[in-house]
Amino acid sequence: MLRTARTLVMSVSLIVGAALPVSAETLADALIAAYRNSNLLAQNQAVLRAADEDVAQAVATLRPVVAFVADGQYGYSEQLLGSGLTVVNEGLFSNLALSAQMMVFDFGRTQLAIEAAKEAVLATREALISVEQQVLLAAVSAFVNVRLQQEIVSLRENNVRVIGEQLRAAQDRFEVGEVTRTDVAQAEARLAQAQANLVVAQGDLAIARENYRAATGNYPGALSAPPAPPRTADTLDAARSVALRTHPAIRQAQREVKAAELTVARARANLNPTLSAQANLSVDQDGLQENGFGLSFRQTIYSGGALSSALRQSMANRDASLAGLKQRGVEVAENVGTVWSNLDVADASITATEQQIAAAQIAFDGVREEASLGARTTLDVLDAEQDLLDARAARLSALAQRYIGIYQLLSSMGLLTVDHLELGIPTFDPAAYYNAVRRAPTSIQGQKLDRIMKSVGND
Repeated sequence: MLRTARTLVMSVSLIVGAALPVSAETLADALIAAYRNSNLLAQNQAVLRAADEDVAQAVATLRPVVAFVADGQYGYSEQLLGSGLTVVNEGLFSNLALSAQMMVFDFGRTQLAIEAAKEAVLATREALISVEQQVLLAAVSAFVNVRLQQEIVSLRENNVRVIGEQLRAAQDRFEVGEVTRTDVAQAEARLAQAQANLVVAQGDLAIARENYRAATGNYPGALSAPPAPPRTADTLDAARSVALRTHPAIRQAQREVKAAELTVARARANLNPTLSAQANLSVDQDGLQENGFGLSFRQTIYSGGALSSALRQSMANRDASLAGLKQRGVEVAENVGTVWSNLDVADASITATEQQIAAAQIAFDGVREEASLGARTTLDVLDAEQDLLDARAARLSALAQRYIGIYQLLSSMGLLTVDHLELGIPTFDPAAYYNAVRRAPTSIQGQKLDRIMKSVGND
């Protein structure tokens, strides 16, 4: 929740300009466009589908492997008999065979591999949420920055217009001898500076438009005023508490720890024997059949220390994952605190710039009145106007900083998602593809998979 009603009102009124048409793009439009057009999201959705296939491949190891073999060869041999005769054997020899092999019992190695693959899938889903937050935050920043730069350009244009009027007034007063040529030159210099500042502001706006296109897929049209920002947290401690429970980076690390623990158990199981079954059916070119079935019990007695090394390695990776989980918690908590502090700074800046604007306005009005009476120079008026302009620009920047900061806080808490923002659009279902392939279907793409791939834009 916003901490004061005052800052809520100021955030809602961020960079409000002239009335915009009904068709103006809203922040929600920008967020939806960013979600739908993000190549980064599409890339990581594909990464998740690849992780889903790891589960299917692990499941497949529990099933028999059936192979068909057809081979043929030409043979020629000579045999010398005791009577001095030579027997020549020549011909084409062929064989057809069908074999099947299946693991019967491996002390849980395969099942542990399946469970580890499932944890990897869940970790990848959390990584996808992190990418979603990144995409949406970039859209918010792009939207607000375009609005900010548009207002800065408007201020600079107005500044050029006002200084141009002051220059003309100074020239008129110079013609009648009320001011010196120095006053005119000062006004000319300030006009040139104002025009240069306008060019810079227009360049910043062009950059902001490019950032908007990169974030959403399209250049901005007319943008409406940002809506009231979403609710966050009452206190810093509350924000940290939510972040430590819900942030996708932490939940991803938790899944990685679980997968590492399963890998340790699997490495231990590799020290145990394996029981497998084989069956084969073959026929040669003469129609002679050969059938067989058997069991194979395999136990590694000596592997040069490879199995023990693999176990130690898995335990080290598990310890690294545990340490990584703890570090993720530290980083998430630190990020929440940093964003919260930035919001406090923005609040203070807003208050200070409002006071600065009020004082600068009074000073400008007074200096301008005194100049009309001859008690102030043209330079004094120009300086007072510049102070007022700088104060207004600083307030706009502080408002933009605070508005973006609220979404940064939401992201640091792990809540900057399409669902939490209630954008009301269909979202990527991470379970749809997984449920279609988790039992390792034998077809490359059945009707169900075809529908799923089409829904994510991959025919």
